[in-house]
Order: sequence, then structure tokens, then C-alpha cells
Amino acid sequence: MIITIQEKQFDTAKITQLYPAAVIKTGFEEETTQVSLEWLDVEAQGKVEVVGFGIFVHLGEEEKHAFMFDTKEEMDVEIGAIASQLNR
Repeated sequence: MIITIQEKQFDTAKITQLYPAAVIKTGFEEETTQVSLEWLDVEAQGKVEVVGFGIFVHLGEEEKHAFMFDTKEEMDVEIGAIASQLNR
């Protein structure tokens, strides 16, 4: 099955990971890292600086794609579009 994320197509048979995450500053210069949305909601409220949200697609170990959003709401819209493709 082929799914499309922001006009980029992926064969689901080749996807090894597909997940949403928040992107936060680590506190070291401009370095950022991904954290789970659950961790952000439960553990990190007010303790970290969120720089954005992303949907991350891994095709094996080498090929990785990131789709970044300014807000969780924007990311949620794209997640809904992905879900509707997978539920066809």
C-alpha cells in the first residue's frame, strides 16, 4: 500500500517506523531531540522548550524522513490524513 505524507509517497511495506513526536531543545546550544507526546504531556509540562512537532518515517536503518509542524494541531491534521489512508 502507498501512503502520501505532504505530497511524498511511501510504500508501507518498506516503513519500519512511523511515529509522531515533539521536538524540544536539549539545553546544549541549539541542539534538539525528539520526545514522545505522552512524556511531553505528563512529565515535561513547563520544564522544556518545545520547538515544534513532527511525523517521522524510517525506511530501514539508513533512510529517515521528518515532516515538521509548528503546532500539535497542524500535526494532528496530517496524522488524521495518514490514518484515513491506512483505513481504506
